[in-house]
Amino acid sequence: MSPASFVIAFLVGGAICLLAQLTLDLARNLTAAHVMVLFVVLGAVASGLGLYEPLVEFSGAGAAIPLPAFGHALVQGMLKGAAQQGAGGLLSGGLTAAAMGLTVAIVIGLLMALVARPQG
Repeated sequence: MSPASFVIAFLVGGAICLLAQLTLDLARNLTAAHVMVLFVVLGAVASGLGLYEPLVEFSGAGAAIPLPAFGHALVQGMLKGAAQQGAGGLLSGGLTAAAMGLTVAIVIGLLMALVARPQG
């Protein structure tokens, strides 16, 4: 990998994060949860339209790590599942594609709940 690929990944990932932060700051009626869901949905829509995969190919981890990539993974899994199993593969394909990310989030959340001491 060339140093330029790291710079591109940093710039694209940073731009996605900047857009999320601007959305959170400028849309006062949206919470962080709203913005997270919005960006997952935007990633899914962009993936369904064939726009997100070229961004991932261009920027690598810059687009493959932020929240829109989760929506992209769900849609790509659903399309693959539907191609292999028909309509029934829509649900299983999406869940299969997102299983590792969901598992890590659940396990880390459990560990933090066991270790952290909430205040309030």
